[in-house]
Amino acid sequence: MHFLRSLLHNPSLKWILVGAAVAVVTPRTASAEALLLVEADTGKVLQADNATMPWYPASVTKMMTAYVTLKAVKDGRFTLDQMFTVSPVAASQSPSKMGLRPGTQVTVENALAMMMVKSANDMAVVLAEGVGGSIDGFSALMNETARKLGMTQTSYVNPNGLPADGQITSARDLAILARAIIRDLPDYEYFYHIPSIRYGRRVTNNFNHLIGRYPGADGFKTGFICASGYNLVGSATRNGKRLIAVVLGSTSGHQRAVRAAQLLERGFASNGLGWLRPSLGTVDNLVPIDASPPNLRDEMCGGKRKRPASDDDDETAISSPSGGESPAMFFTSGLQPPMPKASEMLAAGPAASEPMVVYTGPKKTGAALIAAVATDSERQTPAKRGKRSRVAAAKPDAGAAPKAEAKSDAKPKSDAKPAAKPVRHASAKPDAAAKPAEKPAAATPKPAKPKAAAKPKSDTKPAG
Repeated sequence: MHFLRSLLHNPSLKWILVGAAVAVVTPRTASAEALLLVEADTGKVLQADNATMPWYPASVTKMMTAYVTLKAVKDGRFTLDQMFTVSPVAASQSPSKMGLRPGTQVTVENALAMMMVKSANDMAVVLAEGVGGSIDGFSALMNETARKLGMTQTSYVNPNGLPADGQITSARDLAILARAIIRDLPDYEYFYHIPSIRYGRRVTNNFNHLIGRYPGADGFKTGFICASGYNLVGSATRNGKRLIAVVLGSTSGHQRAVRAAQLLERGFASNGLGWLRPSLGTVDNLVPIDASPPNLRDEMCGGKRKRPASDDDDETAISSPSGGESPAMFFTSGLQPPMPKASEMLAAGPAASEPMVVYTGPKKTGAALIAAVATDSERQTPAKRGKRSRVAAAKPDAGAAPKAEAKSDAKPKSDAKPAAKPVRHASAKPDAAAKPAEKPAAATPKPAKPKAAAKPKSDTKPAG
């Protein structure tokens, strides 16, 4: 107390103490956003804003899909090497997805990695049908598990979080699920923080921008549909202390990560200052709000703010949303120099890491794995040739041009990121095809051959 009185009588420090108390004690203004920060081991609530407001989960649903699947593996009912088959129902799911054809087989391990990193909706259904027999059967398992864990505000109707009126959760329930993952699945928790995957020639980074960017980040999952906004359940560990942050209804993929990082920074910086914080109890004891989930469709996807129905949001603009880092952070960090802002921590790209290789078919290692990756790479190309190849085949002097056109076509039909490699090859091959065509033009005054060789070259420009 003597130390506290000395601070209050020190003009240079008084405003810091007052600011810290206000920042910790004053409730936040209600907004279309839910925030929650809890200690992973004790469940103690460090911050809660709209934490028990019902919310559409979007793809954070896949946390439960993975939990139910991995519990079945842990209990010996399935193995990670077991193969499930892509059904027509799975293949018909909306993006984001892997796009595997019906009849393709994939191991549980690879399906889990694809689902958790790329947020693949088709892989979620593959796992649901493999473990639960059908989407409805698996949803029943999800709901039973939610009840056992005490997730009283949660109900599921599908395994991937695609829009459905009955698909509801809350920040409270998601924090309870995150704690269950840490407690019950220590040997399988790595599925929740894989930095990236490589499928054939395509590399996909985890949509959770905390992974590889925020120091100590070690979980869990993102989600987005127009009605929910951008959601994130994340965790990080520092000096043996693990915190769980839940952000629902943020404005972009980048900003949800900034929000989560801000929550985590406040939690890690408040060590030894718990007496300033009013007790909020544990996450299980938060009182649910009896209300309908907010529908953010107009705000997120209406008018000029149209967004793709996908977690994949690469916005990286650095900005501090309302409620960002405050001067009080200087006090709560123990009068140490302030840490870099959360937005600055996340501004750079993810730390370099070797992507986890995923593939179709049974478990493979060594040379067999290399061959499987090569096979999947080849399968990614023929799907892009299609109609243009047949058109090119009708031209008598097309020669090697169909190959060049086929690879150029890959860009508009595939994701922008994965297409980077094939585009480099495509830009090289048309030029190579053009040079032999120019030489005969000089040696032979026949007009037919130069025209036939020139036309494919001009066709490739718009496609690139």
